[in-house]
Amino acid sequence: MNKPLPQGDLFGHPKGLFLLFGTEMWERFSYYGMRAFLVFYLSAKTMDGGIGWTQSEAIYLYGNFTFWVYITPLLGGWLADNVLGQRRSIIIGGLLMAAGQFTLGTSHAYIPGMETEFLYAGLILLVMGNGLFKPNISTMVGDLYKDGDHRRDGAYTIFYMGINLGAAFAPLIVGTIAEKFAWQYGFVVAGFGMLISVGMQLALSNKYLGDIGVVPAAKRADAKIHHEKDDNSSAPLTKEEFDRIKVIFIMGVFTIVFWAGFEQAGGLMNIYAKEYTDRDLMGFEVPATWFQSVNALFIVIFAPIIASIWIKMGEREPNSPLKFALGLVFLAVGFVFMIGATLQQGGDITVKTSMMWLIMAYLFHTLGELCLSPIGLSMVTKLAPIRLASLMMGIWFGFTALANKVASIVGQFIGEGEEQVNNALSIFAGIAITAVISAIIMYFMSDLLVRWMHGAEGPADHTNEEKKMDEEMGVTGDHEGITAKH
Repeated sequence: MNKPLPQGDLFGHPKGLFLLFGTEMWERFSYYGMRAFLVFYLSAKTMDGGIGWTQSEAIYLYGNFTFWVYITPLLGGWLADNVLGQRRSIIIGGLLMAAGQFTLGTSHAYIPGMETEFLYAGLILLVMGNGLFKPNISTMVGDLYKDGDHRRDGAYTIFYMGINLGAAFAPLIVGTIAEKFAWQYGFVVAGFGMLISVGMQLALSNKYLGDIGVVPAAKRADAKIHHEKDDNSSAPLTKEEFDRIKVIFIMGVFTIVFWAGFEQAGGLMNIYAKEYTDRDLMGFEVPATWFQSVNALFIVIFAPIIASIWIKMGEREPNSPLKFALGLVFLAVGFVFMIGATLQQGGDITVKTSMMWLIMAYLFHTLGELCLSPIGLSMVTKLAPIRLASLMMGIWFGFTALANKVASIVGQFIGEGEEQVNNALSIFAGIAITAVISAIIMYFMSDLLVRWMHGAEGPADHTNEEKKMDEEMGVTGDHEGITAKH
């Protein structure tokens, strides 16, 4: 059992939340920094320091990489639950990811002709480290709160701000260095960001997290069951636990639809920004990597606003399945703007479209993400049995892994040359239609899914203190959103 934390609260939440906020912020700085230019690096000519692949090949590898990024948390979650504990998993994972970034950063430096070998070695290290880091940092947020504490959804929204602060700054800094100077310098800067993340955990976790994450969850669950029931952690799932796990799996299927569309951002939409978007802004050519900051910047701005809306709705707040349905509708609206961009081209690849098409698409994708992603993370911590907490978080990320694989397959249909514009129109329209159909299905399933949650989700009982906290976080989020624009 975790000891109570003596350090008090900040903005109505445990101070440990803000340590996890910072840890994840720098990890996301590292990941999204390299993500912003990975496809460009893969498809750049070798004489320009790239790998020299076609755009379709680059998107395919990008999709495979992100598939493994989101599938390895299954193993990482199991190792944390049963062997390492969450805190040790985060440290080991962070160091592996830093090593992966530095390996990519030295790909052209020491052994010419070995670029592809260094590429795969670096990506493998990133995947392994991410598998240990990703499910456990998210699960520890939930461990800061007791069962039934309605601050948990708000905590994940704040935590999500940390993710997206890092993701907002990364393309502006890492992407610019990579695009303007050398791809390898971008990887190195991303590696240093990862080291800062690990350093924060090593220096501050004992003070602000107590013993949360030190003992593997399966051992804690075993001790709790022995204390309460004189049983063991291998006891079969109860009907209530089984129903709750069914909810996680069913809603996970709908997350595949969402993320398969959303993750076109790093592949197809990234290429669209570079090749077919008029990036001239009063004589300054906006780097294509900067568009990868738009979603994260919108998250920072709108996350506290959305969190406040949920709180102020009180008993009228939609349940998690309805929020998922709303997220899918927003995804579809975002792709309507991308359809508008392709129609503006009229099939002519020489026509450059307005930046506003991409920006509006990212705006609605962001609103959809805020209705789905932090709510999903919170839902898993509420529904998963304690002895399977990190494993179920890993399974949740596994659905995102499948979505990234689907996204890469879909993105490959972009083709080459003149066929790209017409193919893009078909892809954007297909995703929009699929998202709307999925939203309708989720809407009609929502009541059944809530029943299967067995009381884990109900009307929120928000205190005045929490409402005040949300107002304060709203001001903070707006301020940080302004400063993030430079």
